[in-house]
Amino acid sequence: MMIKNNFFRIRWLDFRQGHGIYLAFFIYFADTILIQYNLLIDRLPFLDPLLGANIIEFAIIFIALYVPLGIIVGYWHRKSQWTVEVEALFKENKVGAMMWLFVIDLVEGKINEKEKKEMREMLLKITKGKGKSTTEDNNENTCVEKKS
Repeated sequence: MMIKNNFFRIRWLDFRQGHGIYLAFFIYFADTILIQYNLLIDRLPFLDPLLGANIIEFAIIFIALYVPLGIIVGYWHRKSQWTVEVEALFKENKVGAMMWLFVIDLVEGKINEKEKKEMREMLLKITKGKGKSTTEDNNENTCVEKKS
């Protein structure tokens, strides 16, 4: 059975992205500042003059130290781990695989004019922002079958 309307699934995806990438990050970051403040200032009063007398001063110092550290770790991740992640995602990308199969079939002359036209129309819709995020389109426009 094919789902004809993905409206709620798309909204769920949007919610997870908005929450997981942005909102939860800001909540986590503020929570981290508060926890560190309580641990360092309240439990180790001798650090009070070094780290600021109130939460605002502490937050400024914390951010000034933590953000550059985060940038360094992020840079390391991008340089050392990004290629591993991209390769893993590439191996699971069905849409990308279909596109590359279409290109190979096109180069080998296995694609007819109708299939070329359908693929071109689909890609033009996507580039103009009119590509649908639902499965309402005819599936023969979005699927390339390997011809023998």
